[in-house]
Amino acid sequence: MQAGQEAEFQEFVRARWSHLVRTAYLLTGDVHYAEDLTQTALAKAYRSWRRVSRSDRPDAYVRRILVSCNSDRFRKRRVTEALTAAPPEVAGRDEAVSWADERSVLLAALAGVPPKQRAVIGMRYWEDLSEAEVAEVLGCSPGTVKSQASKALAKLRTYPGLAQVVDDPVRSLVPSGQEGSR
Repeated sequence: MQAGQEAEFQEFVRARWSHLVRTAYLLTGDVHYAEDLTQTALAKAYRSWRRVSRSDRPDAYVRRILVSCNSDRFRKRRVTEALTAAPPEVAGRDEAVSWADERSVLLAALAGVPPKQRAVIGMRYWEDLSEAEVAEVLGCSPGTVKSQASKALAKLRTYPGLAQVVDDPVRSLVPSGQEGSR
C-alpha cells in the first residue's frame, strides 16, 4: 500500500473505530468479541483498501465486512457461553445498578434472537439505518429486512421481563440524567 493510502486508511480507522466497535457489540453482545471482530474486519478492509476507498460508501463496505466476519465466527465455532435468566442478586441497589440490570435483560433478550435478526435489529433501531441501507449491508432485499425485523421484534416481545424494561424506552437505553444527550 502506498503512503497516501496508508494515511487515508489510518484516518478512516481513527474516525470510525468506536462506531464500528459499537456495531460489532450489537452483533456479538460481548465487548471483547466486538473489538476482535472489528480488528478482523479492518484487517480485511486494509488488504483491499484500494477497492474499499474507491467505493461510494466506504463505511457501508466496511460494515458489510463486519457482518460477514461475524457470520464466519458462527461457522467456525459455536458460542459456548451459558446465559442466565437473571443476574445474581446484589445487596443495595441504586439507580445505576437498576439501569444496568434492565440493560442486561435487554441484551439477554437480544442474545436469544438469531444472528441475522439481531444484525437487523441492531442496525435498524440502534444504528438508525434505513431498511435499504440495512439490506445493502446484509446483502438482501428490503423486504427481507422488514420480515427479519418483524420476526425479531415478535420474539423479543415474548421474552420474560422485557415488557417492564420497554415500558420506558428512554430509561431502558440511557442512564438517568443523560436523557438529553441521547
